[in-house]
Amino acid sequence: MKFIDLDTQYKRLKSSIDIEILKVLESGAFIMGTKIAELEQLLADYVGVKYCISCASGTDALLMPIMAWGIGRGDAVFTTPFTFIATAEVIALTGATPVFVDIDPKTFNIDSNALESKIQQIISDGNLQPKAIIPVDLFGLMADYAKINEIAAKYGLKVLEDAAQSFGATQSGRKACSYGDVAATSFYPAKPLGCFGDGGAIFTNDAETAKALQSIRVHGQGEDKYNNDRIGMNGRLDTIQAVVLIEKMSIFDEELVFRNKIANLYSTHLKTVTVPFVPDDNSSAWALYSVLANNAEHRRILMEKLSRQNIPSVVYYPKPLHLQKAFENLGYKKGDFPISEKISERIFSLPMHPYLTEPEIEQVCDVINSSE
Repeated sequence: MKFIDLDTQYKRLKSSIDIEILKVLESGAFIMGTKIAELEQLLADYVGVKYCISCASGTDALLMPIMAWGIGRGDAVFTTPFTFIATAEVIALTGATPVFVDIDPKTFNIDSNALESKIQQIISDGNLQPKAIIPVDLFGLMADYAKINEIAAKYGLKVLEDAAQSFGATQSGRKACSYGDVAATSFYPAKPLGCFGDGGAIFTNDAETAKALQSIRVHGQGEDKYNNDRIGMNGRLDTIQAVVLIEKMSIFDEELVFRNKIANLYSTHLKTVTVPFVPDDNSSAWALYSVLANNAEHRRILMEKLSRQNIPSVVYYPKPLHLQKAFENLGYKKGDFPISEKISERIFSLPMHPYLTEPEIEQVCDVINSSE
């Protein structure tokens, strides 16, 4: 059994993908070009925003908006410690300070009530200037944007939606990547919509922000590549990845239906673990299907049982960011974010991809539910 099955998906699209890649190879147009513009329009229309700026990775998609907003030394950016390091890494790369906020114990996303308290604390301390919030749509489920956007408006903060895992999810009838001032997603191969390498995209309705992002993507380019209006980076998406994504979009909604059916089967049959919570008026993209064991020892036992049956399982994330060596300069310690810490000791993810069969799902559930 595979944790993520990219082979079956490729076989479905092999003929069309191979043809499109060959066209790129024969054209010699490997960087930018018409296929990039075609993909960006396709993605913008799908999400329901005016502008999509493709880029080289999900990390670049997070970094570029922070650069566009001029956030840097002395500024505070609020985010969750229970996520992949890229979310906080991009804050530090600009010289700004990541300020962590604990998570909701049911959704695993940033706790919007704790968020406002943390913003007030930073304002009261007076050492940093609050500038932005980066909520993370963890495992495919969107954060509480109604509350987050309300808080952001109250304190004059930008919102950067980290939708690296949630492309295709919905909240209140709107697609992921349509919330906040800017949204960022990843096309890493294992994501719900993945390419054949690294890739990402940024979404916004603001024309000036879009123009700045397009410039930053190409070394801060101005009227031409030898006139540079700002400090930028090499953040372009390869044309081959663009054509792969265009072809995969043709089956993306169908795969989302499959993912939701699989998640429902898991949630119905699993009895000895806590299954994921999806709030009303939300649909998840199910980038991962993550459950909670009773404690760390229970998790170890269950994962060993699965392994003996050749069923893969993975822990996302075993160590919250505030306890990582990379952020030890921030002065956090164990106990500062107790919910993130407790969840990291109990959580593990089961196989999740659109091509899991019902017998395979039943096998996973039987192993977990068994008392042996």
